Formats: sequence, structure tokens, C-alpha cells
Amino acid sequence: MESEDELDMHDAHDDDDDSVDNEEDFYSGGDDDAAGIDSDDADVGDYEFVDNDSDDSDDMVSYRHQQNYIILAEADIQQCQEEDITRVSTVLSISKVAASILLRYYNWSVSKVHDEWFADEEKVRRSVGLLQKPVLRHSNELELPCGICFEIYPLDKIQSAACGHPFCNACWTGYISTSINDGPGCLMLRCPDPSCGAAVGQDMINLLVSDDEKKKYFRYFVRSYVEDNRKTKWCPAPGCDYAVDFIVGSGSYDVTCRCSYSFCWNCTEEAHRPVDCVTVARWILKNSAESENMNWILANSKPCPKCKRPIEKNQGCMHLTCTPPCKFEFCWLCLGPWSDHGERTGGFYACNRYETAKQEGVYDDAEKRREMAKNSLERYTHYYERWATNQSSRQKALADLHQMQTVHVSLEKLSDIQCQPQSQLKFISEAWLQIVECRRVLKWTYAYGYYLPEREHAKRQFFEYLQGEAESGLERLHQCAEKELHAYLNAADGPSKDFNEFRTKLAGLTSVTRNYFENLVRALENGLSDVDSLGTCSKTSSSKSTGGCRSKGGKGKMSAFRGSGSSRNIDDTDHWSCEHCTFANVKSATFCQMCQQRR
Repeated sequence: MESEDELDMHDAHDDDDDSVDNEEDFYSGGDDDAAGIDSDDADVGDYEFVDNDSDDSDDMVSYRHQQNYIILAEADIQQCQEEDITRVSTVLSISKVAASILLRYYNWSVSKVHDEWFADEEKVRRSVGLLQKPVLRHSNELELPCGICFEIYPLDKIQSAACGHPFCNACWTGYISTSINDGPGCLMLRCPDPSCGAAVGQDMINLLVSDDEKKKYFRYFVRSYVEDNRKTKWCPAPGCDYAVDFIVGSGSYDVTCRCSYSFCWNCTEEAHRPVDCVTVARWILKNSAESENMNWILANSKPCPKCKRPIEKNQGCMHLTCTPPCKFEFCWLCLGPWSDHGERTGGFYACNRYETAKQEGVYDDAEKRREMAKNSLERYTHYYERWATNQSSRQKALADLHQMQTVHVSLEKLSDIQCQPQSQLKFISEAWLQIVECRRVLKWTYAYGYYLPEREHAKRQFFEYLQGEAESGLERLHQCAEKELHAYLNAADGPSKDFNEFRTKLAGLTSVTRNYFENLVRALENGLSDVDSLGTCSKTSSSKSTGGCRSKGGKGKMSAFRGSGSSRNIDDTDHWSCEHCTFANVKSATFCQMCQQRR
């Protein structure tokens, strides 16, 4: 990123406060007014409340969530199919049956059909099976033999495709029914004659098969518009019948279906910004792969010196006996026969031979491999546990939100107690929606952190700081929406005087948290480009592009990275950052308010 000067992270704490106040705030996206925040005020309760019913608020929401996709129900899919068929039929002057055959052959791409047709119509007709003239002509014949059963039938019992090959109705019905029951291949049905490639259209299928088979064929026909079309995909949520028509190359792949399931249109996994699809695939594979089992075995077991089976020590004594039929007795530390051990070698709980051999370097390689496996397993466990914890927290928040939106018990009760119309309680649902989204983002930051190279110390330190600030800010919002709300739900003495203050606080926290997480996602998607390999943090002209590196301090805001390379403490006039959990504490505190660690 181009900049006139670069800020060394080791000298960041030497900047004067005037310089800090002029920096754009990472948390609020550099737009404090939009969030209703007084930058000089330290109290979250002083956020300006934005009326949920105002036009400006709706415009802001629509701006933040501009969709680059369309959700299609089955009726919408049928309408799109009919429009494409009609367009091709009109432009090429062919029947709708022929147009549908062409579109299926070219995966429902209208432009591809037009290009190929006008480039070489005869070639397209041969490839697709749309014959202009019949191969066989039957003039003045009252009866014809069926090409399958070879019985003679009158003309009203005989049917043929555009090629003219005659087959009786019974044989046609059996042929088509078998194809339909075999699967979607029935959509490209050809003449039963082995030497003929004439296409069989939907008109013949409607004429010859039962109603159940017609429904099955029609189902395949509708689904082909989604499954064969590169611009559309089904929502991967279980039991969901919606499809998504996506504008390729229009930015983010995140899609939210009408069933409320959010997923990545590119890889169809659950929505995973700021992590790319390749990293998600690696993380999911790692979570399910046998490699972690082998790492656990290597880190927590040793092979029997005789039969080589892995053994886990589950008792305190160093005297181990392998399971039958081996039954070899050996020392856990040096893996030598137990018959060579006793009081002179350290007894049951030590091994002088092992200590001596270790000092001489005999066991260095084996111990190093075991230690590396153990460290690798502990590191993976660290990230996976936090990934899974945020996933469970998100599921719980989703359940709470679903109950609030569908049952309405909580909102109706709150509306009655506080004498507020439900339209004025939208800020609660918006807060829960933001919590669900932030839990998702926070969950995937742990996969991002796991694959962040260890050698990039400055980026890792910056990332861990931003992640810690995101966690603490989200916990404040979650606690306010969950615990503080209960006090107003359980109020027995009528409307609370401070309910409007609670509304202002929750709406402010929602806005501030949203801004921070949006900047966090942008920063991670840009590869933390503000931090270079030398451990410096570049100034940017706009914190909205990469999230920025510094911010103003203030209670109720998450501060951005502003520490030295060797310390995470913020030498701010109002706050200091905990080295253990990165929580921004007031300067007068000697213990961290989040993790209770001493400053």
C-alpha cells in the first residue's frame, strides 16, 4: 500500500495524542457520526439512537447489504425457464419443444445457443438431434411394423420422432418410462433406433406416459435449469428448495437464502469470510482427517520395544507391561527391559539410564519428534476448540433469535411491560442478527490464524490483537443483548425509566461492533497488508480500505493495534491492553477486567 511515511510499531507509543486523535478509528470505520458516537465521550450510553423506522436507516441497511444474487423459488425457476425458451423460440423461429432441447443441450445458456446456431445451424441440428426432414417417409400406409416388438399396428397405435422411425405406443411408453426412472438422463432422450440420433421432445412424453412419470420428468426438467446452469446453484441447507442466481464477478460470494442459511456460492460451504475457499477446504479436511489421530498417537504413546504396538501410559509408574500375547515388561522412559531396572536405576518413578542417555543425545531425535507432534497437536487443539466454541455460541444465538422472531413471546411481553410498540423494538432483533454474524466471522478467524505463517511475527501479533479486541467487543454486545435485556423483561413495576438508555446503548453497541467487524474482515481479506515483513504498520489514507492500524481510545470502543513489537500494552492516556486477552482496561485498573490477570 502506497504511503508517504510508515509508522514503526516499536515507536507507535511515542506519538503525541493530537496525532492519535487525527487517525481514523479502526473500530468505527472512521465515521463516528454515522454510528452516533461522540469520539470524546467514554460512555457507550451516550451513543445517539437512530430511529429504526427512518428512511435514512433503511437506506444505510440496504447500502450495507446490496445483493449480487437473486433467490429463486420453484415458481421463479419455471418462469425463468419459460422466458428463456420463448426468447430462443422467437429469435430462431423454432418450436418451444425444439428450443427447450437446444437450451438443455447448451446448459441453459441463451447466448451460447444463439452463437452456435448462427455460426453453423446444420452442425447444431446434427449434434442436438433436431432433424429438418424425416429419415423415413410412410406414404398411404394403413399399418406399420413396430421397430422394437415387430408387431403390425394401425397408424393410430404408432408414434415416431422427427426421424420417422415407427414404434408402437406400448414400446414407446416402456422406453420412456424406463429412461425417466433411470434418472435425469431422460431429458436428453433420443430415438430408440440404435442408428438414429433424433431427439425426443417433451410433447411425446406428455402424450405417452402416466401422470406420476410426467411429474417426475417435469421435476428433472425444472432442476436441470439450476444444476446445468453455471450461474445458479441450489441452497445447500437440508430440506431447502430455493436456488440462487448469482452475478459472477460481482464481489463477495456470501449468500443468505430465504431459509436464513448463509453459504459461500463459490464452494457451497457455509459462509466463511474472511477466510478464502482453499483455506476452508484445508481446515474442514484437517478436522476430519486421520492425520490428527496419528499426531495424537505419536504425541501420547510409545511403541512397545518388542511388538511395536503403540501404548498409552495411563498410570503413574514407569513399569509398563504390553498387552497379551506380547506381555513384554519395559521402562516407559528408556524403553529398556524392566528386568534391567530397579532401585539402582531410579526405582519405579524415574530412570537414571534415560537421563544419562538423554544428556548424551541418544534419545534426542525420538524425543524431538514426539515433542513436535505434541506441540502441533496442542496448537491445533487450541484453534479448533475456539472455532467450535464460537460455532456453538452462534447456534445458541440463532436459536434465541429464531424464538424471538417466530414465537414473539419475548417481544410481546417487553412491548406490554415497557409500553412500547413492537415496531420500536427492532433494535433487539438487529442486535441478535449482528451477534450471529459476528460469531460466524470470529469462528473463521481461528482457521485464518491457524494457517497464518509463524515466521510473520508482526502480522501474527497484529492479527491476535485485532481478534482479541473483536472478542471483547462482541462479548459486550452479547452480554447487553442477553443479560441486560432480561432485567426489562422481568420488570414487575411497569415501564422502566432507563429503558430508552438501554435502547440507545444496545443500538450503539450494535453499530460499533458491526463497523469493527466489517473493517476486520476487510483487513484479513487484504492479508493484513498494513503490516509489512519488517514489523511496521503503514499509515493509510482511509481506514475503510484496510481497517487502519491505530485508533482513538475510549470506553465502549475496541482500540486498534497501537503497541510495540515486544509488548501488547497500549500506552494510552485512558487505557492499557492486557497481554493475555488483549482487553482494553481503564488505566487505573491493576487487574484485567476480562481475565483477572495482573497488569
